[in-house]
Amino acid sequence: MLSLITFLPLAGGLLILLLPKTNHALMKNVALLASAASFLLSLVLIGMYQIGGGMQFQEVYRWIPGIAINYHLGVDGLSLPLLVLTTLLSLLSVVYSWRIDHRLKEYLFLFLLLETGMLGVFVALDFFLFYIFWEITLVPMFFLIAIWGGPRKEYAAIKFFLYTLVGSLAMLLAILLLYFHSDPRTFGMLDLIRQQPLAGTPLLAALAFWGFFLSFAIKVPMWPFHTWLPDAHVEAPTAGSVILAGILLKMGTYGFVRVSLPMLPEAFKQYAVIVAVLALLGIVYGALVAMAQTDLKKLVAYSSVNHMGFVMLGIAAAAAAAGDASKAQAAATALNGAVFEMVAHGIITGALFLIVGVLYDYRAHTRGVDEFGGLGVRLPVYTGISTMAMLASLGLPGLMGFVAEFLIFVGSFGIFPYFTAVALTGLVFNAAMFLWTIQRIFLGPLNERWAHLPDMDGREKLSLVPLAVLMLIFGVYPRPLLDVINAAMTTLAGVVR
Repeated sequence: MLSLITFLPLAGGLLILLLPKTNHALMKNVALLASAASFLLSLVLIGMYQIGGGMQFQEVYRWIPGIAINYHLGVDGLSLPLLVLTTLLSLLSVVYSWRIDHRLKEYLFLFLLLETGMLGVFVALDFFLFYIFWEITLVPMFFLIAIWGGPRKEYAAIKFFLYTLVGSLAMLLAILLLYFHSDPRTFGMLDLIRQQPLAGTPLLAALAFWGFFLSFAIKVPMWPFHTWLPDAHVEAPTAGSVILAGILLKMGTYGFVRVSLPMLPEAFKQYAVIVAVLALLGIVYGALVAMAQTDLKKLVAYSSVNHMGFVMLGIAAAAAAAGDASKAQAAATALNGAVFEMVAHGIITGALFLIVGVLYDYRAHTRGVDEFGGLGVRLPVYTGISTMAMLASLGLPGLMGFVAEFLIFVGSFGIFPYFTAVALTGLVFNAAMFLWTIQRIFLGPLNERWAHLPDMDGREKLSLVPLAVLMLIFGVYPRPLLDVINAAMTTLAGVVR
């Protein structure tokens, strides 16, 4: 089942390469069918998943037995929500991209290849396979930015590629450290968690931790490794920005929870305060810099730095509580909030980038926040969905973002009370930024320059309405998602204790 979900998009992409370039309709339908099939199978997976059952749907095949490499896939309460989020955002991005005609064959192939790479990262349980999928995601995103991006697309694409490549090489060295100190030698993630091969060697554990840290922190991105993100977001095509914010950033936070926390608990605990401080800098800095932006896309990009800082604060708090049974519940709560925020940020910020694209790509052709005003009268549907997404992003109760941030604050306060108090200021700045943005774009007198703009069409509504519905459902009743996440996070908090 997991192999089918992972490789269906790639199969669709390879089929598209065989189709004639002139048949755009057929290529789009194949891409839609492949991404829809992967999404529907992920929903079937949810129905079959047993909450609290540990790692499930495992597929294990001997691959390169000479060096103990296996084809090993599986999902638990951490990876399953991210798997479904990936298939959903990929499907909605294909729907949104329906009007693209420039080099369509290459665009769709790269997009579907990217989806396979992202899915593979979340289901791989062998480091060799994990690393392959991790690297696969770099190439298609590089070309999506470099070919279909904005005026500075080459600069942004190269910056993105170089940053993430440096991180990948650091992660490779950390993987090799774990492999050569395991007994028996293995690349299996679950085996390495059980063995704890670097537990008795603090220097090597520290080297491995910082190798993984550099790779994951660049991907998150944490301050000060965030500088590639605004350029990549601003220059990427709309669907590329959705995937970049909604999924690729989560690969970094997923790596911290899947790899750093259970495999190197002592090292992570030792450096948890440093990670928490960097997370705080991202929270406050991201919100303040976002407030200063006049480009709507760059504003949303910097808000991602702020929100991913909340995720990292929760993860760092859980790491700091390792070995302390009295703080195990707080650690589990912080991890619940961090993983819930990964999903919430993917849904909310994915919607925000689609919202920017709706206005920029096919209507105003400008992203200047100060150039609008009064659009609420002219575009009521667009205004309603945009306002809902922005309110969800600032953490309004009743919407998905509030649940995630509340859990992070509750869990982190029991471990890092002063850091959590500082983090709350970032929440205030973030709320001020989005409320000011709503006021400048949608309220006040209508700028007559935009009096002719049409409201959202059916394709755009199909891309955005499902995300808006999820923001509301999981904001009012988060239990179905939290039950899945909590079982895995409670187990993880017990492992690192």
